Amino acid sequence: MSRIIIFTGKGGVGKTSTAAAHAVKASRKGIKTLIVSTDMAHNLSDIFMQEIKKEPEEVEENLWALEVDPNYEMERYYGSISEAIKKMISFQNSKDEEAFEDIVVFPGMEELFSLLKIKEIYDEMVYDLIIVDCAPTGETLSLLKLPEILSWYMEKMFPVGKVAMKVLRPISKAAFKLELPNNDALNDIEKLYVKLSELQNLLKNREVCSLRLVTIPEKMVVDETKRNYMYLNLYNFNVDGLYINRILPSEVENSFFDKWKDIQKKYIKVLEDTFSEVPIYKIKWYPIDVNGIEGLHKIVKDSLTDDNIFRVLKTTQSEVFERLEDGYRLNIKVPFTEKQDLNLHEGDNELIIKIGNFKRNIPMPEVMKKYSVSKAKFEDGILKIYFEEM
Repeated sequence: MSRIIIFTGKGGVGKTSTAAAHAVKASRKGIKTLIVSTDMAHNLSDIFMQEIKKEPEEVEENLWALEVDPNYEMERYYGSISEAIKKMISFQNSKDEEAFEDIVVFPGMEELFSLLKIKEIYDEMVYDLIIVDCAPTGETLSLLKLPEILSWYMEKMFPVGKVAMKVLRPISKAAFKLELPNNDALNDIEKLYVKLSELQNLLKNREVCSLRLVTIPEKMVVDETKRNYMYLNLYNFNVDGLYINRILPSEVENSFFDKWKDIQKKYIKVLEDTFSEVPIYKIKWYPIDVNGIEGLHKIVKDSLTDDNIFRVLKTTQSEVFERLEDGYRLNIKVPFTEKQDLNLHEGDNELIIKIGNFKRNIPMPEVMKKYSVSKAKFEDGILKIYFEEM
């Protein structure tokens, strides 16, 4: 079974070099490794100082690299769906048709196909370890929650939507000159739904996949790291590591850096206290850019000496159902948030939780159909939702 480690962090904190250093360490331990960039602004080519393409390229023994081209992947999966939508629209001229190519994909779809590529590679079982260098955290959170959101919408559509489409297709073509999606397109949509479900299960499989946060000891970055950890818990992802990057070494003796060192010490202590339950790694600051295999190996020798670093370092359960004497309780871990920021609603066989700009729809298990929410409490960073039989 392959292992997947996803690195994310605020832009500019060094997540790509941190991810790439792990890939170098793994390959030199004899682990067949692939490092994948899903960031639209790829820089693996810069880090490894060689061209990385849209299919895996070998950069040294046991190490391959890939910069995902979502448009290329999208066409592989999405061609018939795109064509179906195209047939539904009447174009006045060829320029309108060309413009359509740019708008046919809804927001987030390009990033989704980056994840589907990783799922495809995982299923091939070619590599022992897949390391993912994700976009900055805001985009990563949007990316990781997309399979769950799309699965929720598509679950509402199938199979009723497919049956309705078959009935309406001949009517729409005769009465409105509108060509609805054909069976090939519908089948591709259904296949996409299955893949989304499988992808969601893979990303939340705690034996296979974990996320690691990269940060630096500065106030704004520390605050964002705490928020991102909270959102990742809300969506029930397993965060098993925190990397504090660009720490000034004690041997740097220069009065210019003294105040900077004091600030770093303060926020390193904040991070250590705040993330006391998560394994923490510290990476030193280098006065020059760290590029190339040997440059990355320097990070390994200086800061990544733990040989257990590729295992699942910690398994957290952010979402737990408990059977009580008079019903059930759902515990959801959402650290670093305030009670007034939480909004909870009960929908049709689902719970809707909103924190800030993020919303999650949690489908209820079959056994919960006879139960409804009786009360909710927020204590010590855990949202406790109680259910009683109706």
